[in-house]
Amino acid sequence: MTHLFDRHKAVIPDWVALYYKQPIEITHGEGRHVWDADGNRYLDFFGGILTTMTAHALPEVTKAVSEQAGRIIHTSTLYLNRPMVELAERIAALSGIPDARVFFTTSGTEANDTALLLATGHRRSNQILAMRNSYHGRSFSAVSITGNQSWSPTSLSPLQTLYVHGGVRTRGPFAHLSDAQFIEACVADLEDLLGHTRDVAALIAEPVQGVGGFTAPPDGLYAAFREVLDRHGILWISDEVQTGWGRTGDHFWGWQAHDRNGPPDLLTFAKGIGNGMSIGGVVGRAEIMNCMDANSISTFGGSPVTMAAGIANLTYLLEHDLQGNARRVGGLLIERLRAIGAGLPAVREVRGRGLMIGIELVRPGTDEADPAAATRVMEAARESGLLIGKGGGHNTSALRIAPPLSLTVAEAEEGGSILEQALRSA
Repeated sequence: MTHLFDRHKAVIPDWVALYYKQPIEITHGEGRHVWDADGNRYLDFFGGILTTMTAHALPEVTKAVSEQAGRIIHTSTLYLNRPMVELAERIAALSGIPDARVFFTTSGTEANDTALLLATGHRRSNQILAMRNSYHGRSFSAVSITGNQSWSPTSLSPLQTLYVHGGVRTRGPFAHLSDAQFIEACVADLEDLLGHTRDVAALIAEPVQGVGGFTAPPDGLYAAFREVLDRHGILWISDEVQTGWGRTGDHFWGWQAHDRNGPPDLLTFAKGIGNGMSIGGVVGRAEIMNCMDANSISTFGGSPVTMAAGIANLTYLLEHDLQGNARRVGGLLIERLRAIGAGLPAVREVRGRGLMIGIELVRPGTDEADPAAATRVMEAARESGLLIGKGGGHNTSALRIAPPLSLTVAEAEEGGSILEQALRSA
């Protein structure tokens, strides 16, 4: 791979990060496994950043893509598109949002861009509330609402962004409080913040922060926020790019852990729905989705090929109850990892739900993040045949575990054993 690595460095920007000291080229996959160009086989616990949702080379998806490509690959949104309408109907029904409309994009970044455009246009305000430690994409508007310094390369912004407490339960000024007190303190912080600003367009929040290291507030926080937001007419955008489609096991959407006051006004999605095909989108109330007073289309959003993949993938997900599998197998895996972590002073916390699990590493005897240890564990896991990811807030010191939702109990046990060895060796 050295030759390809050299070619990569010669033509790709330095800021396009690669995992591992000796990066690997993944050439093919099947089920929950992938192979590199040297023939090494890996159990995939990261799924192309939570994107291979059901399985690698899922026959139902590859067949749908091949058949649609054989008919027509591209038309744009200027023409009626049967696969796009069919997938939109299914997503609208699943969203929980009444009288919903769906707009397809090619990525989660573009989905969040679109949601911001709609919210600011509808509310006639460029002020946005976002969560500390958040990540919403790499575009100019998305990095301007990203509360994670490692992923925000510029302070220039088309938006005025105000950051709210609550996305990280076990760090920060409210970490010592009970769950109920934590929610109460975060709501008080939101109320105080709104007393110092003009009209705000929307709050955007990930129910579980992805790049931030799979951190989450207590269930019900965003429902409590919603009571405050509604009094001010502020919209709620739920960024479900990583939490959607049943990955958390307990719920189909992450927002459903905070549903006491109803669904969000706008919901963004991407990643898993395409199982590797480039699908993103926004679903929201018709009043907001229809607010655009200028022409707008998408050249590649809603492509017949990607829509065919999305329909096949969603059908497989629902028919095989992969949300239930994420709950059952993910529950076993997280308990196994918590038992391992309890005996290791470098493991500060094992957190998450379903097949969205984070392991935060610190320097033993301190509360100080240890990104070098995270890198060592990732390298050791790869050498033993397991691929995982990483993330985190002030320092990238959380391991991210997010296998395809079809993970078996035997594969969870295998991955847990490799992780235990890697954690002990690092």
